[in-house]
Amino acid sequence: MKKVNVKLFACLMAGTLMMNSCIGSFSLFNKYAEWQRTMTNSKFLNAIVGFILMPIVGGITLTVDWLVLNTIEFWTGDNPIAQNAGKTQQVMGSDGRYYAVKTLIDGYEITTPDGQMLKFIYDKENNAWMQVQNGVTKEMFRFNEDGTVKVNTPEGPKDVALNEAGLYEVQMACSGNIFWACR
Repeated sequence: MKKVNVKLFACLMAGTLMMNSCIGSFSLFNKYAEWQRTMTNSKFLNAIVGFILMPIVGGITLTVDWLVLNTIEFWTGDNPIAQNAGKTQQVMGSDGRYYAVKTLIDGYEITTPDGQMLKFIYDKENNAWMQVQNGVTKEMFRFNEDGTVKVNTPEGPKDVALNEAGLYEVQMACSGNIFWACR
């Protein structure tokens, strides 16, 4: 039997680990990179600190993402670092007022400036988004197996495509507007 070159074998095995097509979101590294870019108001100071920290901290975060977090994301579908559950942001609505949007594990909780609360919850089992307001739960839409979406409109449930035409169809059904083409 021929003697196998152990170093060559180790390099080939390491290469197969790197080329396994299991690409995740690299959330830990991206969060570190975002912090590094915005840690001060000076882009020059950020660059200097980045040159010092990036080879060490960046390498560690990239390795942890690659070996641990992206593997968890691949098998479970969720990256534990990517989740922002419990965080609240102030978002300006189209009416010019600010709404508190809290990220939940399975959706969002929106509090209006008047103090009213509305939740949008994702039902993983049915692949559907639900609206919860004043204790009443209504299904807004669900994803169908064929790539379309079943949307609950005032006219009743409607299957629409996931494109601009489908969105336009839902807008027309919800606003009650019907436009006729004339020749």
